[in-house]
Amino acid sequence: MTPAARVATAIELLDEIFAGAPAEKCLTGWGRRNRFAGSKDRAAVRDHVFDGLRQRASAAQAGGSADGRGVMIGVLRLSGIDPETMFTGEGYAASVLSDDERAVHPDSAKALDVPAWLVDPLRDSLAEEFDATMEAIRLRAPVSLRVNLRKASISEAQAQLREDGVETAPLALADTALLVTDGPRRVAQSAAYRDGLVELQDASSQAAVASLSLRKGMKFLDYCAGGGGKTLAMAGLCDGQFYAHDANPARLRDLPARAERAGVAVQIVDDAAGDAPYDLVFCDVPCSGSGTWRRTPDAKWRLTQQDMSDLTDLQAEILTQAADLVTQDGTLVYATCSLLKAENEDQLAQFVQAHDDWTVCASQRFDMTADGDGFFVAELRRKSA
Repeated sequence: MTPAARVATAIELLDEIFAGAPAEKCLTGWGRRNRFAGSKDRAAVRDHVFDGLRQRASAAQAGGSADGRGVMIGVLRLSGIDPETMFTGEGYAASVLSDDERAVHPDSAKALDVPAWLVDPLRDSLAEEFDATMEAIRLRAPVSLRVNLRKASISEAQAQLREDGVETAPLALADTALLVTDGPRRVAQSAAYRDGLVELQDASSQAAVASLSLRKGMKFLDYCAGGGGKTLAMAGLCDGQFYAHDANPARLRDLPARAERAGVAVQIVDDAAGDAPYDLVFCDVPCSGSGTWRRTPDAKWRLTQQDMSDLTDLQAEILTQAADLVTQDGTLVYATCSLLKAENEDQLAQFVQAHDDWTVCASQRFDMTADGDGFFVAELRRKSA
């Protein structure tokens, strides 16, 4: 495919996504229908689509319309590429720009690339970090790895990755974190990944786990475990008994293989109360995912005010359920990949108001930066009698 044909394909896919189709489903379907497209073509089309989703509002402003064509014109302009070079009408390229499209010039005051109804809540939540976050949210997220210290040191993992063409650099955000600087698409096929020396995990998420009061021999429950990333991160830092639970058991499908690869014994439980109490219950609750919107940019445009209300109700319900599973002197951990106070500080304030025997003893917010996603974590304990 020519570069212009890749842009034209991205326009078609963006129109499908803007009409309501999930981004990953669209990209997968296109790939299956167009098996002639090579790996570089697929990667380039994917990058165009995700750039368009990340910058949907500002690109529409710079491109003159909110459809796939306008957004891709805007993406090119905002990245310093003259769209005339891609919109040639030749071969599989999109048709040439109209006079109206040529007349549009990027505004120095870019539109904010978040839903309009979330601008004020985000401004209130982020305070002085609002402007920097609005810039960061337009960019691609870093590819970070967590080194499994049970199996390798940082330098050993780097050396093993380098043999498979993956270059990395340590990140100050977490002692176990490596930033992939070259060869990110080679990670999943590398020996270091296959042998459990590294896992894909955002550096902020790693830092959040490292901030916890972990002790050897503790009995841990990952209550909303999903793929089990937090379980494995805790196990990489501390020996203990590890249990994993999720309301949707299908999300745990890959955990047994991941745990075996990491050299960790994890017991999956359908009924978390059956093995209670636990010394530490980790609740990485369902949330808006606003801290990870660089990775799932279509999600931010689908989120509604009703969705947010439903999520905060669910978060409160999970906290209440999980609190009953903690030992008398144990720790309840609440975490989100959200930037919003409504899902973080406000949620905790409501919980301790309704449960006056609990107190928040530590909390930390991780900003969305070039090194990591937005994340929030807090530790709660029962008050002394």
